[in-house]
Amino acid sequence: MMDRQLKEGDGWRLGWQPSAETFQGLIGTNNWAVELTEPEFLDFRRLLQQLVDAIEQMSDELMNEESIACDASSDLIWMAISGYPHQFTLSFILLSGRRAEGEWDVSSTAELIHAIQTISVF
Repeated sequence: MMDRQLKEGDGWRLGWQPSAETFQGLIGTNNWAVELTEPEFLDFRRLLQQLVDAIEQMSDELMNEESIACDASSDLIWMAISGYPHQFTLSFILLSGRRAEGEWDVSSTAELIHAIQTISVF
């Protein structure tokens, strides 16, 4: 099994290191990063997929120029997307312990979504 995984692109970074003692996950941009515990990273990944699925389901109901915003949360993290079904921003707020928040712009969210699906967490 691959121990450390780091993926990055223009405006985003993701990492996973299951052998790390406390913080196994990493999310960020070129300018900031925050380490996440395993439960936080798994919730981030799960909620992101829920938001992507929701915006895809709603896209048929929207007119081309109509934007959308939706959010999802767990006990550990709150996340939101805002924009158009094919192009949106993504933001989050950690709700536990140390608190942190961040956002990815429209130009980096599609790559980030694809990349998080390629990280093997088990």
